[in-house]
Amino acid sequence: MAHKISKRLLDNVNLLPLSEGMRILEIGCGPGTAARELANRLHNIHILAIDSSDKAIEQARKSSQKEISAGKLSFQQIAIEDFDIKAGDEKFDLIFAIRVGALDGRHPEKGKLALRNINKALKPDGQLFVDGICQCSTYRPTNEKRHPR
Repeated sequence: MAHKISKRLLDNVNLLPLSEGMRILEIGCGPGTAARELANRLHNIHILAIDSSDKAIEQARKSSQKEISAGKLSFQQIAIEDFDIKAGDEKFDLIFAIRVGALDGRHPEKGKLALRNINKALKPDGQLFVDGICQCSTYRPTNEKRHPR
């Protein structure tokens, strides 16, 4: 089933620095539109797309059977503040989130947990992209603290 991607979502996806062999984590994937778009751009890629909504994950899985079968895409129903990379699991080259409440300043306590989990899941040279982040701060995926702009 083909899904149309909105201009706004496509613009965000087009900003991501993609290359073959990447492991990508999408936070707040909703129906999986961005993850599917990425999976179809490269041959050797794996995207783990997570969302706190079981309904969104169910819809994403139904719409992504081709990409799941190809081993390019998997989904997990979990919020980023509860996500924990397992010992021995490969970390991510790229983590991105579009309009995720835990990362855009709407839920500061969840945001602290989310950033801790992102830091654990991101490779040392990995990159984090967040759309809709609070305009008053930036985040560096290291042990550094957030700095006011």
